[in-house]
Amino acid sequence: MSANTAFHIAVLPGDGIGHEVMAPALEVLRKIEKTTPSLKFRFSEAAAGADYYREHGKSMPESTVRLCEEADAILLGACGLPSVRYADNTEIMPQVELRFIFDLYAGVRPARLIPGVPSPIVGAQERGIDFVLIRESTEGLFASMGKGVVSNDEARETLVVTRKTTERLFDFSLHLAEQRKKRGKPGRLTLVDKANVFKAFNWQRQIFAERKAKFPGVKTELLYVDACAAMMVKKPWDFDVMVMENMFGDILSDLAAGLIGGLGIAPSADIGDKHAVFQPCHGTAPDIMGQGKANPTAMILSAAMMLDWLADKHDLAPAAEAASRIERAVDKAYAGAIKPMEYGGKDGTAAIAKAVMAALD
Repeated sequence: MSANTAFHIAVLPGDGIGHEVMAPALEVLRKIEKTTPSLKFRFSEAAAGADYYREHGKSMPESTVRLCEEADAILLGACGLPSVRYADNTEIMPQVELRFIFDLYAGVRPARLIPGVPSPIVGAQERGIDFVLIRESTEGLFASMGKGVVSNDEARETLVVTRKTTERLFDFSLHLAEQRKKRGKPGRLTLVDKANVFKAFNWQRQIFAERKAKFPGVKTELLYVDACAAMMVKKPWDFDVMVMENMFGDILSDLAAGLIGGLGIAPSADIGDKHAVFQPCHGTAPDIMGQGKANPTAMILSAAMMLDWLADKHDLAPAAEAASRIERAVDKAYAGAIKPMEYGGKDGTAAIAKAVMAALD
């Protein structure tokens, strides 16, 4: 993208509250655009999700895939509905399909406790929580998605890890730890696995040792996944960056969200070498859709992650500063009188969005 060209953003609102949280995120980005002369956007909306599947028999049209391929980045709201399933009873998940289509191997799940947001962990407000969980997003046990073998007597799913993806995943994670160190963070990467049981993870440890040698400034450690789960609920502030297999990351990323106040404020990204999807960690929440109760914070922070990624990819400092502005605005909104409904407050989608927009001034 040249300095005079707008970033082309594919917008996939999806299902349920996906549309409701996407609107405030786009509103925030438009305000950022107005106040940042060198930053412009062009938004193109496309269909994907369970509603589309119900009408057309597939999760998204080819035109959506082409749009995502052509776009500079992809913003996704939330996809899937409990009442809409494939014939094998699995959910409609175009967000997962996009990971495989565009080889989005790094699932980035930041866990930062926003000031004023309640955490179930004693001492979290004083110590703070600020780490990044990275799950491999195209292999592991998820490589078996749609390929499992089921008979009357047994069922089998196969875990797959490859050297190519593992090397890229570890390099990405080590680079992130290196970047965080420059920003005053510990600069430490923890490899989470189950190497005491499975050969595949022992093999990955060998690759980890090879790759970390190229990042001498990053501290590294090894931790079994069960011990990691225990440490996350005891001393989450001890973590900086952690990387793990797909299924482990799927589970522990939800745990991480619980530590910082829930899925409603947990952003995420699925990143590859060329493409990236940015979406909230939460689902479509059909029980509250259309009621104005959905918390848009995770979607807004996912948009901030998108700006940070675009800044790094295109060496565009104003985009990085815009991402920081959004994070600061969210912090300021929560430090004020905002109290979302999931915390027993009265503030829904509109009130939270209004507070963040005001804080951007």
